[in-house]
This record gives sequence, structure tokens and C-alpha cells, in this order.
Amino acid sequence: MVSTRTGVLSGVAPTRLRLPDLLHTTDRLADDVLSGRYDHLLPAAGLPRHERWYTRLVSDDELDVWLISWVPERATELHDHGGSLGALTVLSGSLAETRWDGGTLRRRRLDAGDQAGFPLGWVHDVVWAPATTTGPTLSVHAYSPPLAAMSYYEVTERNILRRKRTELTDGPEG
Repeated sequence: MVSTRTGVLSGVAPTRLRLPDLLHTTDRLADDVLSGRYDHLLPAAGLPRHERWYTRLVSDDELDVWLISWVPERATELHDHGGSLGALTVLSGSLAETRWDGGTLRRRRLDAGDQAGFPLGWVHDVVWAPATTTGPTLSVHAYSPPLAAMSYYEVTERNILRRKRTELTDGPEG
């Protein structure tokens, strides 16, 4: 079932995992990244300062987990996660999220240690946000089932959310 006000699907379970499970997963893997367990996956020259970078930390039939770096002026566009639930934990720096609430765009800031969960039908954009440091922001994202497609949207002059395109994907956040 789709709520006509929010566009969020309800009553549908695409995975046995729930949002709290994904939030727990991103929190646990954020600790692992911060403790150095995944240092071997980081670029030898350091994180790029002008391009987004990401690497997959975990992948199986029901879950994908990604480490993503965010840099200024690299937005993802308003998008959904297809038939996947999602969650993130910010490791360092800050992110700004703009999401469609069914009638308007809402903004929030996510700082290091903050988490966010994304139910089915969640339409948002995520960007680097200025923080006390100017380097890339790092975050861990989990999707269940693994991302297969993402749709991209625009808000019309009449304040209606309109899908522009849908793309198959094997990567995070477009």
C-alpha cells in the first residue's frame, strides 16, 4: 500500500531486517571503521577532497553496507532507494539531508555520531555540510535488500513530487 500523502510504502516487507537492525549495523560498522579494521580499504593517498568516494564493507543476499566520503558541491539529487530500506551513521564531519515529507521539502543536519533511517519510499538528497573541519565527511550506509534501482525526483512549480528517471544500480547513493 502507498500513502498518497507521503509516498511512503506501508505494509510491505521486502526484507526480514528492520530499520533498527540497519541502524545497529551502521553503528557497529562505524565503530569498526573508526577502530581501523577497514583501513586496508581506504585509498593509500587519503580520501579524495574533490570527488565522492565509496567502498563496499559488507555484501550478501539481504544486506549491502558502504563506507562513503562526501565532499563539497557533490549532491546526490532527490532520490529513493527503490525497494530497499536504508540507514546511515555519520563517522566524521556533517551531512545535510533534504527530504520530501509529502507536501514540502524538510532539511536537517546530521553530525558525527548521528544516525538516520530510511523506510520504503523515503525521498531525499544528501550533501556534505560545513563543519569544524573542511575535509570529507565519512558515513556508513546499509541497505536491505541490497540496492538494485534508484528513482530520481524533482519538485514541480505546483509543489508536486515528480519522478524524472529510474536507474539500475550496484552502488550507493547515485
